[in-house]
Amino acid sequence: MIIRKRKPDEDLPMELLLLADPSEEIVKEYVTRGECFVAELEQEMVGVYVLLPTRPETIELVNVAVAEEMHGRGIGKQLVMDAVKVARSKGYKTIEVGTGNSGIGQLALYQKCGFRIVGVDMDFFIRHYSEEIVENGIQCRDMIRLAQDL
Repeated sequence: MIIRKRKPDEDLPMELLLLADPSEEIVKEYVTRGECFVAELEQEMVGVYVLLPTRPETIELVNVAVAEEMHGRGIGKQLVMDAVKVARSKGYKTIEVGTGNSGIGQLALYQKCGFRIVGVDMDFFIRHYSEEIVENGIQCRDMIRLAQDL
């Protein structure tokens, strides 16, 4: 598997991006402000992440997604670790990520990759998404914020 920056003339891997964020409008907005990276296996896109500069010396990892049929193969962890490496190589001091309170697997993944919980944005998903999001039988209401020093 290779992980590379998306080429400017390539279509957005919207199907993958929407796995991590159900709002096409929000996805398009942050992809234009950030850098999109894709994971390819045998010339097929199987994963994606976006790095979005937020403040001086801080970058946010948004929209980590792996094709559903590829879950359980360690691709998500490889994407997160690649994002950390890229952020460090660009001179950032902190990388942040946010995920829903209902994303049990995502919360575990980020912590396994060295992120620590630093805050909770209460009712984030209620305020920013018109349709209810449910994962693992839990309503996604709050954004759990995690960070890692680089």
